[in-house]
Amino acid sequence: MELTLRDDDIASIFDKGLQAHNAGDLSTAEQLYQETLSIQPNHCEANHNIGVVLAARNELDKALKFFKYALDSSPNVSLFWASYIDALIKLDRIAESKTLVKAVKQAGISCEKLDAISNRLEIEHQEPGPEASQELDELIELQRFDDAIQACLSLMDTYPRSAVLNINLGKCYFEQGQIEQAISSYKKGTECQPTWAVGFAMLGQLYSSQEDTNQAIASLKKALDLESDNHELYATLGVELLHKGKHGDAIEYLKEALRLKPNSTSILSMLGDAYNGSDQHELAIGYYKKALTLDPNDEKLHFNIGNAYGDVGNLEAAVESYKKAIKVKPDFAEAFCNLGKSQKDRGELVPAIESFKQAIDLKPNFPEALFSIGLILKNRTFSKKLAFLPGVITALLDQKTYVRPSDIAPAATRLIVADPIFQNALKQCSLSQPEQIILKISNLPLLLKIMELCPIPNLQIEGFLTYLRSEILYKISKSPVSKIILDFQSRLALQCYTNEYVYAQSDRETAALEKLENSVEITLISGQQPELSALMCLASYKALHDYKWCSLVSLPDSLREFKKRQVLDFETETDLKEKIPLLENIKDNVSSLVKKQYEEHPYPRWVNLQLSLTPKSIIDTVTEIGLKVVDKSIYDCEAPQILIAGCGTGQHSIGTAARFKNCKVFAIDLSLTSLAYAKRKTQELEVKNIEYMQGDILSLGKLDKQFDIVESSGVLHHMDNPMAGWKILSDVLKPGGLMKIGLYSELSRQDIVRIRSELGQGNSNFDRFKIRDLRRILIKSNREHHKQIFQSPDFYSMSSIKDLLFHVKEHRFTLTQISDCLAKLNLKFCGFEADQILESFKQQSADPNDLYKLKSWTTFEEQNPNAFSGMYQFWCQKLN
Repeated sequence: MELTLRDDDIASIFDKGLQAHNAGDLSTAEQLYQETLSIQPNHCEANHNIGVVLAARNELDKALKFFKYALDSSPNVSLFWASYIDALIKLDRIAESKTLVKAVKQAGISCEKLDAISNRLEIEHQEPGPEASQELDELIELQRFDDAIQACLSLMDTYPRSAVLNINLGKCYFEQGQIEQAISSYKKGTECQPTWAVGFAMLGQLYSSQEDTNQAIASLKKALDLESDNHELYATLGVELLHKGKHGDAIEYLKEALRLKPNSTSILSMLGDAYNGSDQHELAIGYYKKALTLDPNDEKLHFNIGNAYGDVGNLEAAVESYKKAIKVKPDFAEAFCNLGKSQKDRGELVPAIESFKQAIDLKPNFPEALFSIGLILKNRTFSKKLAFLPGVITALLDQKTYVRPSDIAPAATRLIVADPIFQNALKQCSLSQPEQIILKISNLPLLLKIMELCPIPNLQIEGFLTYLRSEILYKISKSPVSKIILDFQSRLALQCYTNEYVYAQSDRETAALEKLENSVEITLISGQQPELSALMCLASYKALHDYKWCSLVSLPDSLREFKKRQVLDFETETDLKEKIPLLENIKDNVSSLVKKQYEEHPYPRWVNLQLSLTPKSIIDTVTEIGLKVVDKSIYDCEAPQILIAGCGTGQHSIGTAARFKNCKVFAIDLSLTSLAYAKRKTQELEVKNIEYMQGDILSLGKLDKQFDIVESSGVLHHMDNPMAGWKILSDVLKPGGLMKIGLYSELSRQDIVRIRSELGQGNSNFDRFKIRDLRRILIKSNREHHKQIFQSPDFYSMSSIKDLLFHVKEHRFTLTQISDCLAKLNLKFCGFEADQILESFKQQSADPNDLYKLKSWTTFEEQNPNAFSGMYQFWCQKLN
């Protein structure tokens, strides 16, 4: 037989809950009220009292539901209405509260608590009268926003919950550019008046200006809920969704905007942007062209059409569209820049440079234009004389992260040696005093700039600077020299420091240096400072920090860059060495020898480098390089973990950290000296996503970690067993992960192999003095394979020539061998990363698929034996 509870039993449970409630035991009260409701769900008092308990805990949204249940059962109970409206007020739903109070009163429902709430609303939430409102409107109309703000704040002492005042205050703050305050005021205004569509729309625009896309979208959707026929709201919401990358949703809202306003140029253009962003470029072009029929002179539409044509590879149409944009708007810097990019992609390099130059003239220090010129000039020279090019390269070299100076040094040095000023100065050697020659070349800013930044890969300039260095030493006076002479000396000292004093030095110079150094030391010990010219002269032969008296030297602010590079950086790196962790002691014999080489000659010494303007996702990077990826799952990796195995002095690790979006880079190297250099440069550039560690590739298993991307360039071929090292790199790469490898080419290094053979056994033990002497012999040689080595930028600094000709261990590879290695390691070749080589290959091969066939590349290299004179730089993917 089923038992049921009588009404008096239900009343007993509820009464116990009421007793607990009155005693302040809210937890027990809520439990008993819930028990009551489990038996009688429409028990109005139990529902109401649970709402009271929840409101006491400030769970107002939950409380409202229970108050509503109570009112559904007993709509004429004034206490229930009082509790419900009180909760609404606490949630700042003032307009709704006022409406309900009015409706309840009209229904004849009243009680003392409800009357008190009504009075409170009238007092605390009333609006200012007509006179005050009119005065405020006049101040805003006269654009006296400061006065209007003060008037609003004063009135709000009396009307703290006034929607009108908050709205006007938001307007004034917005006009004054005080966006945070404007947002706060509009938020209060929409809380006081929740049906105010314009307020929510304004909030959306304000959030958008703060790049708070999520809040902007939420506010605009609220505005649309209140005003669903407003095309501007649909369009604005579409734009915000575009910023969020939600192209599909953006298209739907923009289509609705276009339905409401069919002939809107701006909405048609936005739809073009949305389709372009979703890679539906032909549809994008269609919408842009339809907009052009309404406004043929809209330069932005021509520009966007150019971008869309560029995306589908129609470079000719892209060029024409950019030219049309420029015809409408001759000062359109961005159009000149994109025109240059399209011309570059078409192989029209000189016109591209001219377009980029126009962009820079219109917009000085234009990052994209400068960066793009750097890409064109990389390891290229131009036979056509471009009068503006020295100035452009100088401006480019002034930037720290737009170009790697050594990459454009060939172009720069060709311009320098062709300049009549340089040629005249060269003719004056041995005929004039060094001061007179220096005064002449002070009119060559490109030479002076590049002297500061990288080794100069030109024997004519090297001979000129070597001559001036020696003449300054022989003829140095004890009296102060001019500012121009001292400036040149400091730049010469920086050039010699950067090339690690690779220039030849005669016995006569050595004797003169010893005499000058003794003189400077005596001066310093006596408590005086030597002439700066003497210090600069000494620093042109040996780093200032290597002189035992260096700490006694005081240098002026005018030489702070010189002091930083020759003194302070060394001190910083010495401190950093103690803070870099060790993975495991280096045990392998060859690894120990390689470590010793790079401790003595960290490679390379560099000042500036080229960093990506904006980091990209893996899929965008792969597309940009032109790789063929088999396993597309790698594209799902949004925050790649990257290993740089053999990071050297940091160019590789920093470049990769700036290249991939949301990445975390772990970089190892054998050499603590190289790592300290890398760490210092990383800190200077404020790169935060790199962790450095000293270690051997052979010890990577100790990490017990796998990576999404592994990069190792110029490292494996210096190991005792490159395949063993490559196997370890493969083991720490996740299935589907990408790997970039750099290896020496057997075919392209034949001249180097021959010279290494001529140098004989034990050449890796040659010290810097022996290397300098052998280098001088090579420079004087007329043998063709010796002359070929002058083309290598590595010939022009001590650490790089050590790496080039005197390394303790070197292996070389053929593409057939690389193909075999990839097969053994279960790696799939994805393509080379080498712009100029790829351009040459495409000209010789009609089949685009040949780019991903090493057999085709073998044929290409046989026809172009010096193509990979640097290294093979290629990507591969780990198969599952």
